[in-house]
Amino acid sequence: MSLFLIAEIGINHNGDIGVAKELIKFSSEAGFDAVKFQKRTIDVVYEASYLASYRESHWGTTQRAQKEGLEFSKEDYQEISSYCHDLKIAWTASAWDLDSQSFINEFNVPFNKVASPMLGHRPLLTIIAKENKKAFISTGMSTIEELDEVVNLFAKENCEFELMHCNSTYPMKEEDANLLCIPMLKDRYGCNVGYSGHESSLIKVCVSAVTLGATSIERHITLDRAMYGSDQAASIEAHSLKGFVDTVRRVPAMLGTGNKILNDDEMVARNKLRINK
Repeated sequence: MSLFLIAEIGINHNGDIGVAKELIKFSSEAGFDAVKFQKRTIDVVYEASYLASYRESHWGTTQRAQKEGLEFSKEDYQEISSYCHDLKIAWTASAWDLDSQSFINEFNVPFNKVASPMLGHRPLLTIIAKENKKAFISTGMSTIEELDEVVNLFAKENCEFELMHCNSTYPMKEEDANLLCIPMLKDRYGCNVGYSGHESSLIKVCVSAVTLGATSIERHITLDRAMYGSDQAASIEAHSLKGFVDTVRRVPAMLGTGNKILNDDEMVARNKLRINK
């Protein structure tokens, strides 16, 4: 099975459709299979008192102004969908509420993505499972017992899913990656398991994840880590995306089959160098 690579744009576009399209273009040129955004209905996800509280940002001095500044409109997503279609790259968005999931489903995205914070949102999980399209499910912030419940829900609805091992710290320290969870989750649930990373390092953790059997990789991307936003420091910059994709895609071929064989090139060396007495 080929490695499925998702470029997590998330909210790193900072509400700028031009930045979003740049990130889509870089992702397509680098060889990612898909890009992903995040969608929230602000008044559903956040309490009114929180939205009215102080937060200084590019968009004003309240949490509401900042949150609304990061959201794209339906027209923006129509432009994103058309642009992705032209570049032949898939797209989706992780929903943080029921209205947002219905909104995303209007675009007939090819797969759903469940963000780690949503694993306790049973109504949302149920709606996603009932859509019966493949779901990538991040597993950060969750106990194994909670994952049991999520897996059972998707299995009950006969919805195809792939778990993504994840540590939801931003940025994640490499020593917290706990990548041996990848084969553990595969064995426990009998499903494909990927890796969703938030580390600041470029490639080491993802290469290790693929070596341990990850079938998908999701990484946050950005034009510049110095840009405004809480996810920028845990992202790969655009100029590094091509090298990232080329490296992680080579790993399965390097791992080989595990069968001890002599290929043609090694036979040439054997015939030249082997000493038999």
